[in-house]
Amino acid sequence: MRLPERLRDLGWELPRNFLGLDEATSDFETARALILPVPYEATVSYGAGTRNGPAAILAASRYIELYDQELDAESYRAGVATLPELHLTGAGPEAAVRELRQAYEALLDSGPGKFVVLLGGEHSVSSAPVLAWADRLAAREKRLSVLQLDAHTDLRPEYEGSSYSHAAVMHRVHEAVDLVAVGIRSLTREEMELARGSEHIHLFLADDIHEGDAWIDRVLERLGPDVYLTFDVDAFDPSIVPATGTPEPGGLQWYPVLKLLRRVFRERTVHAADVVELAPIPGFHAPDFLVAKLVYKLIGYRFENG
Repeated sequence: MRLPERLRDLGWELPRNFLGLDEATSDFETARALILPVPYEATVSYGAGTRNGPAAILAASRYIELYDQELDAESYRAGVATLPELHLTGAGPEAAVRELRQAYEALLDSGPGKFVVLLGGEHSVSSAPVLAWADRLAAREKRLSVLQLDAHTDLRPEYEGSSYSHAAVMHRVHEAVDLVAVGIRSLTREEMELARGSEHIHLFLADDIHEGDAWIDRVLERLGPDVYLTFDVDAFDPSIVPATGTPEPGGLQWYPVLKLLRRVFRERTVHAADVVELAPIPGFHAPDFLVAKLVYKLIGYRFENG
């Protein structure tokens, strides 16, 4: 809402958008980054609550300092527009993902060149933007690399009777992309065999990446020039992000993740991203704040060089 001039300096609360930005820096037409909240939850298999993730991220983000000391920048100045929550059909996961794909394509067409960060919701939503970008790049004879930070491979052909389950999301896309999965520490034997037998799936197990930084070089070597980032917050160790459906021990820590992401954004073209699977714990805001700050870091890294 645009208030009359004489009302603007009163003690209003911060706008209820990402970072609590004013109209000038959150306008769709001029913003270079878009936040798309998709509070979809239908196939979770243990802890629930991911439908509340996007709202919790947005609420926490209003209290983030806008100056980033790592980048020596106020990254919000790139402009960050927050879209209304996109509520998907309840007619089943397949129909919901199809509806999201249509909406995402329309968004890309309406805001060409903008950096879209989708906030989930459960991980099943990721197949729609991944395949949208894979198809757009394939039309230009390019192949998309997907950088997946996750505790789980999500490579099951189906789970609990659905190939559109959160546990099958990467299986739905793996033939169309080069998949580089980092932080994995929970998978089935069949998923491991699929990865070992594929030239397009590369796993970086959490067991193997706790010593030094050499693993970051190996991740970069596996990524092509065009990247989509999908970040399941259970990639983090539950000591820092317990607010997720399946908090696996032995996860990633904050600074190594940032070191990886900054290099990926500097050395590759990251077209878009999603951050999924936050299941807020009532009264415990630290994980919400961490994930909100992660999203702000992605925007900062994306526009670090203008």
